[in-house]
Amino acid sequence: MNLMITVSLMLNIVILIPVTLGLITGATWADQAYGERSPARDILLSVYLAILLVSCALLIWKIPTGVAALLLVQVVYKIITPITVGSVDHPVVATNLFVVACHTVTLGLIWLSIGRSAVT
Repeated sequence: MNLMITVSLMLNIVILIPVTLGLITGATWADQAYGERSPARDILLSVYLAILLVSCALLIWKIPTGVAALLLVQVVYKIITPITVGSVDHPVVATNLFVVACHTVTLGLIWLSIGRSAVT
């Protein structure tokens, strides 16, 4: 379980550092993937920054229920993304689905390790 917690949190960090930097700097690839800078894109940036900061904190303080809460929210929104975007071919959607696979394994291991009563 601890290894997969580290893998999931590091995956968040490794993906979100360049993504947030690209959104902040207005990198061409970020504009192509997320559209031109707008209030909606800046709101998404704040969500990504929150996930990045919480992932960093949970990497230091591995609180399984905290990790489970973060990953569960991510899995839900990432599964919904292909529906709202209308495609699985978009690079952000494809990356999201890859992350879902990893986070789902981690969530399952947390569930098995700490038991249902601690998560609910």
